[in-house]
Amino acid sequence: MAREEQEQSALGAAHVHHHQPPAGGCGLSANPTAAAAEYAHEQGYSVVLPEKLHTGKWNVYRSAHSPLRLINKFPDNPEIGTLHDNFVYAVETFRDCRYLGTRIRPDGTVGDYKWMTYGEASTSRTAIGSGLIYHGISEGARIGLYFINRPEWIILDHACAAYSYVSVPLYDTLGPDAVQFIVNHATVEVIFCVPQTLSAILSFITQMPCVRLIVVVGGDDSNMPSAPATTECKIMTYNRLHNEGKMSPQTFRPPKPEDIATICYTSGTTGTPKGAVLSHENLIANVAGSSLGIKFYPSDVYISYLPLAHIYERANQVALLHYGVAIGFYQGDNLKLMDDLAVLRPTIFASVPRLYNKIYAAITNAVKESGGLRERLYHTAYNAKRHAMINGRNPSPMWDKLVFNKIKARLGGRMRLMTSGASPLSPDVMEFLRICFGEVLEGYGMTETSCVISTMNIGDRSIGHVGSPNPSCEVKLVDVPEMNYTSEDQPYPRGEICVRGPIIFCGYYKDEVQTREVIDEDGWLHTGDIGLWLPGGRLKIIDR
Repeated sequence: MAREEQEQSALGAAHVHHHQPPAGGCGLSANPTAAAAEYAHEQGYSVVLPEKLHTGKWNVYRSAHSPLRLINKFPDNPEIGTLHDNFVYAVETFRDCRYLGTRIRPDGTVGDYKWMTYGEASTSRTAIGSGLIYHGISEGARIGLYFINRPEWIILDHACAAYSYVSVPLYDTLGPDAVQFIVNHATVEVIFCVPQTLSAILSFITQMPCVRLIVVVGGDDSNMPSAPATTECKIMTYNRLHNEGKMSPQTFRPPKPEDIATICYTSGTTGTPKGAVLSHENLIANVAGSSLGIKFYPSDVYISYLPLAHIYERANQVALLHYGVAIGFYQGDNLKLMDDLAVLRPTIFASVPRLYNKIYAAITNAVKESGGLRERLYHTAYNAKRHAMINGRNPSPMWDKLVFNKIKARLGGRMRLMTSGASPLSPDVMEFLRICFGEVLEGYGMTETSCVISTMNIGDRSIGHVGSPNPSCEVKLVDVPEMNYTSEDQPYPRGEICVRGPIIFCGYYKDEVQTREVIDEDGWLHTGDIGLWLPGGRLKIIDR
């Protein structure tokens, strides 16, 4: 029996069987028919369902990876139905592998990355969850996470999943009014913060009567202030909570797949934040589908710097831990990110166009400044590699040795996969990244779909689209006559992007009116974005 099971069976936990992951990638547990498979191959990206919708004239597209059914579980691990199941599986499979790494020392200095294994993270998860129970925080309570990316954020998220708490991420950039609104709207009972934000919270804690406990990550036990006497709120350090939970371990209180995992607040049209409710099955379905066809390994290293309060980074974390990837955190300062990349030497990088544009500008400007032979060599290598890729050939490794390995070294030298989301990546920058660094995938998604709606395929060299539907959803384009977008448009059908499947959120928290505005009676989420279908079933975003 694995140690994870031994620890929990001693506490009366249920035994859960898990299976070894495949050597790479995920296969479908149900094979499509030969005709569908052949059709999917011909289409390349996505498949048009044979029948029209009974409620309209628009075609429905599904991923060619899974044309006959929508993915809602990891095909090789169908027993994983919740975030808790996913982490237990990862711990049992990758217990002694590196998991969470940080350069920040307890005294605030910066050094090389030091790592916590999957097994060690599991122990800390149990301690934090047990500590919350020790302080009387009941099942289903809302837990606020009001600090930037660091290992404790992930540990706390796992604790929420194991003990059926609901996480409520708060951007560290939120002002007092937004924090007060979200905390009161979601009835947050516990807020985890850092010393830098504690004083701000205390300045308006009396306006948040639901808060019973504030836990300070990185705080000093000997220097903890007291909450105002007019409140019943307690303040303690993360370390103290951890130690109390370690001394009083509690059995897991695992959630069901349909239970709420998190409430993610997004900016509303009126300026009032909207709480998107996501279940465990929403998140598992999304990452199970979006990771089909992409191989991750325990030898991979990922840098976490995008806000964990955003669904893009949150979903990345759920997917990568399933495959035992090591996750290193940045120092917390975007100006020092390049230094963190050089030290961590990641193999996988998820970012947004703003940063990719900066990398593009910095390197192209450096090339111009070098002048002479170096500049000519760069352009010769760039054009040769570009020509080979356009024509479907493997570029000569000579160009990497002469030119591009030096550029790759700026990001650590081991990058094999980059992803881009949140806004469109310009064709010039996409081409540059592929030539200099390797595989680059652009995707499209939103909080209300638990992240990915569509993404490019591995090995695709085309530019200017966001790929095919996530195998966990189906997509249609609906006419918007007032904007002159219709399915009859030439050369390509255009319309509002609508999505349906197990990735669609449960609705906006305490707001049925706005929920009904975006999800129709047939279960289609209306994104408000305008797209068109390119040949082969590739989706292109053209308006918002």
